[in-house]
Amino acid sequence: MDAKALIARVWRMLAGSLQWRILWLKHAKFMAGITGVVVDDDGNVLLLRHRLWPQDRQWGLPTGYANKGERFEETVVREVAEETGLTVEVGELVALTSGYRLRVEVAYKAKVTGDRQPKIDGFEILEAKWFPPHRLPQGLLEAHRRLIEQAIN
Repeated sequence: MDAKALIARVWRMLAGSLQWRILWLKHAKFMAGITGVVVDDDGNVLLLRHRLWPQDRQWGLPTGYANKGERFEETVVREVAEETGLTVEVGELVALTSGYRLRVEVAYKAKVTGDRQPKIDGFEILEAKWFPPHRLPQGLLEAHRRLIEQAIN
């Protein structure tokens, strides 16, 4: 029996949980940055002015990192609620980007449900406003401008 056949035989004999542990040790671990392109019934986009971002690029979409075991759609709902107090329904996937050292970026379109008046958290977020897609503010991250274009077209 050649080495490849022996390795394959041993691999098949291992229990599923042991296989997963070996794969986990061998492969890279990533953080998942999750973004929501939140729109209202009029087609306006929710943008936030983030306190911790560079002063010339503080405007952006609701965004955050997925918690361990959290579905990405759940991350959008949680982050929007934490940052603005708004409730959203998550829709289609807008973008999935990799190539960062230890991070993948995922963006979903989401629709606000119920009250559209944001109640910001005051720590991370300085301001929250609805903008028509054709009148986005100066200081908006270019990557977020592209996500908005992808989501509304």
